[in-house]
Amino acid sequence: MKIVVLVKEVPDTYGDRKLSLETGIADRAAGEAVLDEIGERSLEVALSYADAHADTEVVVLSMAPESATASVRKGLAMGAGSAVHVVDEGLLGADLGLTAEVLAAALKHVGFDLVITGNQSTDGSGGVLPAMLAELLDVPAALNLVSVQIAEGSVSGVRATDAGTAEVSAEFPAVISITEALPDARFPNFKGIVAAKKRPFDTLSLADLGVETEPPAASRSIMIALSEKPPRQAGVKIVDEGDGGRKLAEFLIQNRLA
Repeated sequence: MKIVVLVKEVPDTYGDRKLSLETGIADRAAGEAVLDEIGERSLEVALSYADAHADTEVVVLSMAPESATASVRKGLAMGAGSAVHVVDEGLLGADLGLTAEVLAAALKHVGFDLVITGNQSTDGSGGVLPAMLAELLDVPAALNLVSVQIAEGSVSGVRATDAGTAEVSAEFPAVISITEALPDARFPNFKGIVAAKKRPFDTLSLADLGVETEPPAASRSIMIALSEKPPRQAGVKIVDEGDGGRKLAEFLIQNRLA
């Protein structure tokens, strides 16, 4: 079985997020870059299955700038057997549509039985990429899973809904996305870090995948306006001097909160 896990380098979740006011693209140099936690959890799902099934091949796939190589290699250090890194200057500022098109082409190039990805990244938080991939690949999708069971020729799991839970399943080839309800990822150990240096690491360009786009890639989407987030202002402080309840009620009414 071949499982391909999508991973992504993102700005540190606990750091400040900034946009370039000139391009509208995230300023990824403004903070430390890390492998997205939901991608690590996705990889843990694949590796846990591979630990119990020796004939399983786990591949990490990422579309990212060349500077993200170290983050992609972390997937190898965690235990993936190989990595594929899609790098091309024409992808700077790629929107979700182009990202899905390129990743789908990469998945067809690599081949897969099962694709595992997070439900949404912590930087863009689009939440639609897994469904877009399944549509482009013409395979079934089981999305937003809070538990996963991988079998020889199919995958199943539980999806939380507003009304309760739903059990879903799909035959291979398939795409699934997981939520943060899945277990934390393992840490790379020394043996894994050393082994990662010898594991296959392929780099692909748009030409390799047969995808055509005119730079800048962001031109596929039109940005109408962009402004910096206003600084946070001090809130209203209500001091109870025997009339605190009345002041609070007046504040709620004035701000249409009551």
